[in-house]
Amino acid sequence: MTRADESLIRDDDLRTKLEEARRRGFAFEQMVGVLVTTQKERDQAHQAEAAKAAKLAAMPRDRRRRFQAKEVIETEGPSPANLRYMPTPLAICGLPYKALPAESLEFERTQGRMAVTVTAGKLRAPDGRRVQQPVPWGPKARLIIAHLSTEALRNRSPIIETSETLSGFMRDMGFEPRGGARGNIEPFKEQLRALAACRMEISAWDGKRSGTVDVKPLEKVELWFGDHPDQTSLWPTKVAFSRAFYDELEKHALPIDVRVLRALSNSARRLDLMMWITYRITRLQTRLVLDWHPLKDQFGEGYTRDRDFRSALVEDLAALKELFPKMPVKLTERGLEMEAADASALAIPKRTLIS
Repeated sequence: MTRADESLIRDDDLRTKLEEARRRGFAFEQMVGVLVTTQKERDQAHQAEAAKAAKLAAMPRDRRRRFQAKEVIETEGPSPANLRYMPTPLAICGLPYKALPAESLEFERTQGRMAVTVTAGKLRAPDGRRVQQPVPWGPKARLIIAHLSTEALRNRSPIIETSETLSGFMRDMGFEPRGGARGNIEPFKEQLRALAACRMEISAWDGKRSGTVDVKPLEKVELWFGDHPDQTSLWPTKVAFSRAFYDELEKHALPIDVRVLRALSNSARRLDLMMWITYRITRLQTRLVLDWHPLKDQFGEGYTRDRDFRSALVEDLAALKELFPKMPVKLTERGLEMEAADASALAIPKRTLIS
């Protein structure tokens, strides 16, 4: 080995080993070769990390979240600790994607022989007024329900203990609280209030019989917060589901990985599509093709032109397949083609929290 070879060794710990080998004199050239190889391997690893960091920095925020979530899921695999649960009717039918007009106080979505009707309610303000709340909507409402449902099922109780502050509660769900006009604190409060005030009618039928459960999901909660999200005095430490809602949740809850929820947390449509596909493909016995028309009925809220909806759904499904590239679902001219899959393919372990 020459001094030129020695010059390739730059890291301090490797230079220290080089000098130790020089002092010993024994097998010095062999040690230089080992250290040069180690340095090259480190350099390649650093270059790969730098390239990855540059790639991530160039990605839009939502895609970066999906890329990072995919890596974590592939590295760590499925785990019951990462599961969250949605009431199955809400996972299948869903809430509105966007805020309804102020005069619209009811929303209904049907899927197959199941329907969910959500009616906006009122809450009593601290000054005694009853204030109309909107129909809950968007990704935050979905993530709040998933978080509270999971805590209830984990504790096998309709009474849920929460973090001591609103900030803590938001962080538990993967939201970093941000104030200001464009922050997420006020929209988060709005969805909590909307959920606290609303009623839900969950219906199913088979052509001969029908059944309906009419519930107020949150039976007891105080949601008139102070101005600061870290205040403890105005934030409830317990929230209670109604018994009827909790009983339905125990019977019908759909598991989904929390890393997936967080990766899709800016899109209600993608959250719904992910949960709906999860429900479908883990129950299929044979290949299924769903026509574009029912797809638009299910996921086309906000789209009047078929062409625009199809384009949006292509993007939405591509986002999901960034998380799970082998998910057996694809869009064709005929519609959405799905094949059966084991739940573990979606990072859902066979043994879930509910057993």
